[in-house]
Amino acid sequence: MKSLAIMCAGVLGACLVNAQEFQRFTFDAGAGFSQPVGNTGRNLDVGWNAGAGAGMNFNQYFGVMIQANYTDMGISSGTLANIGVPGGDVSIWSFTLDPRVHLTPKGHFDLYLVGGGGWYRRNQEFTAPGTALVGDPFFGAFPIGVNQVLASNSVNRPGFNVGAGMALGTKWHAKFFAEARWNHMFLDNVHDDWIPVTFGVTF
Repeated sequence: MKSLAIMCAGVLGACLVNAQEFQRFTFDAGAGFSQPVGNTGRNLDVGWNAGAGAGMNFNQYFGVMIQANYTDMGISSGTLANIGVPGGDVSIWSFTLDPRVHLTPKGHFDLYLVGGGGWYRRNQEFTAPGTALVGDPFFGAFPIGVNQVLASNSVNRPGFNVGAGMALGTKWHAKFFAEARWNHMFLDNVHDDWIPVTFGVTF
């Protein structure tokens, strides 16, 4: 009976030690630049991205994140000239479920692989500079410069992402990370492909 109690205490102790080696719930937030690639890169310029996520680590090697990301990329000058409009941009929202595999969870640098899929919303706008008349009882009426939307279109499609990252730990139980993911959004005739490079903090 005594040996059984000692064995149970040992198993419980091992479980507690293992539980302390990784953080069960995790959150992250970051921002960076987005590089369009392939056919997308021939029509869009480098843009920016921002996002945040929350998830759970099942053990020190494997976890799952729910991610929300936003990317904005301007339409290239050559493409605008061919269309015959002065300005435009493409913005993409994504909400994805992303498994994450930690390759070096016990190291000072946490190298990980990440990928997943979900829902993507793409909005494109063509714009032109214009003016609008505004007024104030004290200053009177005066024109201001605005961007006039000539045409816009939005579509919702599935997509996926795959990439890798590296996180550097701190003494405050937070980690600074840098990651890059290839994103692919399915469209009717063509596809959107871009690589957001993101820097942020995870805890």
